[in-house]
Amino acid sequence: MSTLYPTLALHVAGRWITEAGGGRREVLNPADGSVLGELPLADAAQVDAAAAAAARGFAVWRRRSALERCETLRRAAVLMRERAEAMATVLTLEQGKPLAEALRELRLSADIIDFQAEEARRLYGRSVPPRVDGILSQTVTHPPVGPVAAFTAWNFPVNLPARKLGAALAAGCSVVLKPAEETPASAMALVQCFLDAGLPPETLSLVCGDPAMVSATLIAHPAIRKVSLTGSVAVGRLLAAQCAREGKRFAGELGGHAPVIVCEDTDPAFALKLSVQAKFRNAGQVCASPIRFFVHRRHVDAWCGDFSAAAAALRLGPGLDAATQMGPLTHARRIEDMERFVADAREQGARILTGGRRVDRPGFFFEPTVIADAPATSRVMRIEPFGPIAVIQPFDALDEAIAAANALDYGLGAYAFTRDLEVAHHLGEAIEAGMVGINHYGVSQPELPFGGLKASGDGVEMGAEGILAYTDVKTVTVGRHG
Repeated sequence: MSTLYPTLALHVAGRWITEAGGGRREVLNPADGSVLGELPLADAAQVDAAAAAAARGFAVWRRRSALERCETLRRAAVLMRERAEAMATVLTLEQGKPLAEALRELRLSADIIDFQAEEARRLYGRSVPPRVDGILSQTVTHPPVGPVAAFTAWNFPVNLPARKLGAALAAGCSVVLKPAEETPASAMALVQCFLDAGLPPETLSLVCGDPAMVSATLIAHPAIRKVSLTGSVAVGRLLAAQCAREGKRFAGELGGHAPVIVCEDTDPAFALKLSVQAKFRNAGQVCASPIRFFVHRRHVDAWCGDFSAAAAALRLGPGLDAATQMGPLTHARRIEDMERFVADAREQGARILTGGRRVDRPGFFFEPTVIADAPATSRVMRIEPFGPIAVIQPFDALDEAIAAANALDYGLGAYAFTRDLEVAHHLGEAIEAGMVGINHYGVSQPELPFGGLKASGDGVEMGAEGILAYTDVKTVTVGRHG
């Protein structure tokens, strides 16, 4: 076990516990398969205790002024920046991404919390002029929705919880956080930053355990008023149905299958450099990762050759090695899934331009893979691979590319490259996605809402809209007495 990796614990009802009733689970280093630590797993009674603590924590935290909430969250962000090196090392050990990417995630997460902290001070209501005599005031306010159950994935083990915690706590909510069991220590470190910043201990719990049991227990608990998930479409639909039965609010960011349209007038070298970086960031384990590259026929042959060469040249290795450009996949199941995507594409007549195989070394490494001419019926063209696989398809007319980009029920991120301003605005309007980046991939910023259309989710995080997702709308009218 690494001396850089902490003893794993859960935070339940205001205290850290290293023993739990649901058994234990090994947490592995994806770079070599070694055991980093053993995670205690909560049983149903401990999950219930966390939800009950959230009710008590909410009663305390909601009474804090907006300024106090803002200051607490800002202190947490300061602590994250001070601890960034140590937290990023832990993140890389359990998730696998290169240390530079982990540091970027930490710092961006601190910026998200800072932004939401300031939004606590700007959670404005409004005064509405009465339309009849005798009414003295009519106000619309945004009180906190109540205790929140937050479920997050393993691909961004600090960023995803930070989005939910920053907005929920800024609004005055309490939270029970269930991070992925593959990456618990990153979430532990984040929770500790909030506690050290002065957050009342029962306001924030962290539980891990059997995912189906934890989600069902929290959703059914009477204290929980909202559920927020970052996960797959299948899990999102399951949790949304459970929330509907309980009459509770649900928000989900449920993945994507991002298209990229490379127009005829594009500088292909500029577009390709950015595309290779974006595609293989975090080994493609990014919900808004570019996957389907629709390249104008004028450029497609050169693009196939240059993209494949750049992918093949990436240096794979452990994330703590400064020379590493792409780390491992986070767990072994991802390798098996990548192999299925490649095998299916090959069987359906696609060309594997580079990669397509697991790497013969310890850890969960898979080669950066580029596929050309995959038919629309192939698995990789229909289902999000969530790994280091790119697919290149030619197009002749722009409307043809837009139709292909919109052909799936995903609608999270989408991208395009063009020098023509009119075409850029047309693409932004015509592409069916919650976020469209033209000539860049930086659609995820603290100031901007992050969310998808169609099957890719319900609701948004970050931006000024993020805090509103954790509030109710309340109207109060006061009339003259007598």
